[in-house]
Amino acid sequence: MQFTRTLPKELVHRSAAAEVFLTDAERHGEDEILLAARFPRRHAFYDDTLGPGDRLDPLLLLEACRQGIFVVAHRYLGVRPGHKFLLRTVGFEVPDPAVLTRQDRPTEAVVVTRIEKRFRTRAEVRGLRLCFTLAIGGREALLARIDYSWMPPEDWTRLRAGQRGALGLPAVPVALRGPHVEPALVGRRTPANTVISPPRTADDGTHTADLVAETSHPTLYDHWVDHVPGMLELEAFRQLALRACVSAGTVRTRSPLPVALSARFRRFAEMDLPLVCRTAPARPGADIECTLRQPGALAAEARIRLADPDTRPARSLAAPTTHRAA
Repeated sequence: MQFTRTLPKELVHRSAAAEVFLTDAERHGEDEILLAARFPRRHAFYDDTLGPGDRLDPLLLLEACRQGIFVVAHRYLGVRPGHKFLLRTVGFEVPDPAVLTRQDRPTEAVVVTRIEKRFRTRAEVRGLRLCFTLAIGGREALLARIDYSWMPPEDWTRLRAGQRGALGLPAVPVALRGPHVEPALVGRRTPANTVISPPRTADDGTHTADLVAETSHPTLYDHWVDHVPGMLELEAFRQLALRACVSAGTVRTRSPLPVALSARFRRFAEMDLPLVCRTAPARPGADIECTLRQPGALAAEARIRLADPDTRPARSLAAPTTHRAA
């Protein structure tokens, strides 16, 4: 496996070469693919933190796995360029946060990727469940699972036109504007990297905030899509859950790590409809339940666990009890 050059950005559905983290891919048998990844010493989004910055962000590692779903589909299953992809479920856990300790050079990782399940129509495979084991220096750093599917572009166009038309929305969305939370309240330094409005706290400890979609963000909107990307939804969950944890005193630092997450995407989150993110009260040692709602519908739900970097290894987090665009 080589780490000196990245895979073609078109293969992993990215526009900027700096946002491509995979460097190689090899097939090992019918259901196993080996991926290589390289992470920069510092990333303008994932490493924007109030903390010391000595640990890799698990969501950065998850992004490498997400890029792998396209490599597997296009290179090894023959899915043609131009097909559109939908995330269904995403989950990960960090077995030992100490493995995330960064070095004074770019971090190289090997990702064992296994096809656990094929989702079939009558005629062909239209989706996969992939399991990822991302290792750094031979030690497991992230265990992840992603369910996803794909469709031809003409089917996508019909689907999205019908969905947006039923909601009375125009063909081309314009993201709603809104105030951003103060960066320090969600563990960030840079205002542009905040993705929620100032949180509101109820008497029962519930936190709510509006998701703010900035389509000019170079990482979260690396290229134009007509909806809120799944990784942006996960970041909104992370930021609001972080605020809930800090407010409740369940973590010691202002930049805890997401050490486990399990999310299910129910429907497209339309950027031109209000999107309200909600977290249940933060309890010591408990996962935080999160939802994202747009008028009349649940767009996504998740459970997330945040912990101080020196916490004990995470226990397994089961998936919440199906569809969004990648």
